[in-house]
Amino acid sequence: MAIKSLTALAIRVPLRRTIRHASHARTETDNLLVRCELTDGTVGWGEGVPRSYVTGETIDSALAALRGCDWSAWSVWPGPDWAAAVQRLDDFQLPTPPDDDRRIRANSARCAMELALLDAAGRQLGQPLSSVTGLIAPGLLLPQERVQYSGAITSSQGVKAYFAALGMRLYGFAHLKIKVGIAGQDDVARLRLIRRASGARLVLRLDANEAWQPDNVAARIAALLPFEIASVEQPVPHAQIGCLPAVRRQLGVRIMHDESLCGQVDAERAVADGTCDLFNLRLSKCGGFLPTLHLAAFAREHGLGCQLGCQVGETGILSAAGRHFATSVAGLLWREGSYDRRLLAANVLVRDITFGAGGWAPALTEPGLGVTIDEQAVDHLTQHREPLWPPAA
Repeated sequence: MAIKSLTALAIRVPLRRTIRHASHARTETDNLLVRCELTDGTVGWGEGVPRSYVTGETIDSALAALRGCDWSAWSVWPGPDWAAAVQRLDDFQLPTPPDDDRRIRANSARCAMELALLDAAGRQLGQPLSSVTGLIAPGLLLPQERVQYSGAITSSQGVKAYFAALGMRLYGFAHLKIKVGIAGQDDVARLRLIRRASGARLVLRLDANEAWQPDNVAARIAALLPFEIASVEQPVPHAQIGCLPAVRRQLGVRIMHDESLCGQVDAERAVADGTCDLFNLRLSKCGGFLPTLHLAAFAREHGLGCQLGCQVGETGILSAAGRHFATSVAGLLWREGSYDRRLLAANVLVRDITFGAGGWAPALTEPGLGVTIDEQAVDHLTQHREPLWPPAA
């Protein structure tokens, strides 16, 4: 078996509504897709979501990272052995520029390529993506027939926030993330209304998206603790997380790293410095399915908790990959993702996999990603298409 072609596509996906948080406001998303076709006609797809304010990536830098790799070494692949194919991908890295304080990497590009190769190999060899967990991190393996995703309130305030929370409570969600630290909004007033509408049972956690500073972060969090907060995600910018050990000691609140958790180096520093209690694992941000498994295993080894997160604007390709992760990895406190039809004005799947009532969604059991891609829909969203292999004549 061999790779017949690798193609990178930059797509632009419109959102149904504006999504705002402290770092950004978004009405559309620029995503990176990779299409891998094997010589027997099997096709695999992968996706990454570059975010300049998270890892320093852009769609252009992600494309450049893929363009700069020598794919000739991958032309004969995957071979007959699923475990060997997975192991080879586990060692795969893209060339990247030197790290700076934002840790510029090619994580989204690596994720897109990794998923495309795993999807193609899994389909050809009859293996679902979730089977990777038992090969890479057997101690984490916990097959589940269905999982429950969280709801989210981004920028709604006043009566809109109240009814958003009430609607999510009535829909049956058990967990709810609330974006805080947005300029011009009163977080205490918002949380008071949201907790009143959500009731006592619904678990609330906060995400500040780096909105606060070391001199005010403790006071900002303390004002919100009366509303029974389970965790606070990325309260300060990455460069200032040195203040967080003191915040953890002072307030006793669980701190979650997101923008400050993009790879193994970040994880090791977080443990060494005691800056957090929880990791937000997002497949694109962390470089793909396999690196994210390693981060989950590292967290468990060092007594930290994890949630599975997602990027705003993921299409069904990353939603499917996240579902395989969510339904095969033990110990995830919360799960985010599979918002597809509730957030995207267009998608790329033939069959919708958006979560249902209460956030519940079933495992995907077919080989590879277990979903069918609508290539006409992909063509409609494509802004740029670039062949990676074979090289242009």
